[in-house]
Amino acid sequence: MNSQATRPAEARILRSIGVGWLAVLVAFTATTRPLPGLSGRGLPVLAGVALMAVCGILARPRGGGPPGALTLNRRPGPQMALLLGVVAGAVLLAVYQPNGIWLAGPYYVAIVAASTLDRRWGAMMLAAGTAPFTLGALVQGRFDTALSASVAIIPWYLILRLMRMLGERNRELEASRTAAVEAAAQAERARIARELHDVLAHSLSALALQLESTRLLARDHGADPQLVDAIQQAHALAAGGLDDARHAVAVAHGQELPGPERLAALADAFGEQAGLPVAVAVNGEPRELSAQARLAVYRTAQEALTNVRRHAAAQGVSVSLDYLPALTVLVVEDHGAAGVPPPPAPLQNAGHGLAGMRERARLLGGELLASPTERGFRVELRLPA
Repeated sequence: MNSQATRPAEARILRSIGVGWLAVLVAFTATTRPLPGLSGRGLPVLAGVALMAVCGILARPRGGGPPGALTLNRRPGPQMALLLGVVAGAVLLAVYQPNGIWLAGPYYVAIVAASTLDRRWGAMMLAAGTAPFTLGALVQGRFDTALSASVAIIPWYLILRLMRMLGERNRELEASRTAAVEAAAQAERARIARELHDVLAHSLSALALQLESTRLLARDHGADPQLVDAIQQAHALAAGGLDDARHAVAVAHGQELPGPERLAALADAFGEQAGLPVAVAVNGEPRELSAQARLAVYRTAQEALTNVRRHAAAQGVSVSLDYLPALTVLVVEDHGAAGVPPPPAPLQNAGHGLAGMRERARLLGGELLASPTERGFRVELRLPA
């Protein structure tokens, strides 16, 4: 995200003020006597303004973390050295160009110290930035200047520190709020996982056991082999559903979602249950997909293969996953016997099947295409890379 877009208006205004301060410093110093130069009293004036400008730019506060936040300097040594450089430059101007705007130096030091240093180092920097000018003004009997260099700067420092502390507290509250929302979502997922396990998984487990018992009973009583095979296929479907339910429980507990790496296992299981050959091909250099994109690829293949099972005329299935430069494309296509008309589009009566996959693809910025071919049906999922 563009940092300019996330930076609050106040931060942009403060940066503009800093740039304006630098411009006024240079312009005012260049027009105040003694003028900066390369000899005489002009040389220390030139050195002072250069030192203030360069050190001030290098020591400026920098954003970090949440939008608008200033980074608390955990290693303050280099920054404090730069701020002392600003103080040294201001001292040179105060001595050799007393009518200039050298007072901008201690103000700037106080602002930066309050914004980026912790309490101890900030207080030390505030003292180092104000004490030389306050003492110098008192020695010269300039009490108004002494007040400006101490009493007027300290409130600015305290206000800025208070603002920073309030900002940090607000960010901590926001982080706590976000953590609470995530914890509530995790608790809800855990509750759904328990419901899936207690109801769906137990029911499917009982169904699988009952079907296996029925198959053995039918075989022992000399039932038609086709009936025994049909019961066996029903048992395999129930067992597969039980595995899916267990995997859904694992996902709800935060484990990894299924993705393209499970396509081969999905195709093998389908081939065994449906008695159809399934060819799986992966083309291109595999790339890391988002969790939802991975799940969309897997669920679309799963739903398309489920629809193939309903199509008795199919003689084979091909599954291909292509990693293109701008797209990730999944194609599931079944092939019937020559001369056999393709089945009607399953989207017309598939309930939450491929229609749900089409909605999932749309939410990911992709599309789902489903249409009959000359010998079967083709489902194509296209997701942006």
